[in-house]
Amino acid sequence: MKRTVLGIFMTALATLGLASDKLGPGDVVRVTVFQQPDLTTDSRVNERGTIRLPLVGEVEVAGMSPGEAGSQIAGELKRGQFLKNPQVSVALTTLRSRQVSVLGLVARPGRYALDDTSSNLADVIAAAGGIAATGSDTVSVLRDGAEHKVDVLAKPFPLQGGDTVNVERAPLFYIYGEVTRSGAYRLEPNMTVMQAIAAGGGITPRGSDRRLKLRRPDAGGKLLETDAKLQDRVRADDVIIVKESLF
Repeated sequence: MKRTVLGIFMTALATLGLASDKLGPGDVVRVTVFQQPDLTTDSRVNERGTIRLPLVGEVEVAGMSPGEAGSQIAGELKRGQFLKNPQVSVALTTLRSRQVSVLGLVARPGRYALDDTSSNLADVIAAAGGIAATGSDTVSVLRDGAEHKVDVLAKPFPLQGGDTVNVERAPLFYIYGEVTRSGAYRLEPNMTVMQAIAAGGGITPRGSDRRLKLRRPDAGGKLLETDAKLQDRVRADDVIIVKESLF
């Protein structure tokens, strides 16, 4: 009967997706010893990968599933001759070791848990509400002190617990003058002046596609103004000005 009850309990945990998670520092677990309510303990996995329990003291559980941790604790209780045949279950109540931080230009910045179905960068950003209109598709992933630049639209990039994802501002260009919607717009790859004008809603009836000016910063940051053509490529921080028609 004891094994049946415990088996049902562990099956329920597995159904919830908790029994297969590997434990790590920061996770909080509830340890239950069957028919020993005084030994029920809530404990946090410390930086050494151990939890502290009554009778047996510290037990290493990092890298184990909850089921494996339960067997480890049961073995310690048996070796210490505290119980003859202990039945131990471990439930993961707070997942910290497999979380990532998402910062910057997303709809909902915060901490997000990783699991077997949402460990890829694109999945986690989607969970955070997606990249904002002015956010870049190339994001920074900080891992173990090293920064990785990753294109969200490229091949899948698996995240690890403790990663920090920062969505920075996308390169922008600016368009003013005789366009429907003046302002700042996100620069797309290989964008032309014609496409930039379209992003601004097109030229007004008073404007002319033959009277286009382009202001672009030089190496020293000084803006240089030149004539622009519709097929010219746009760069980050370019300012496009559509002037009135002469006729």
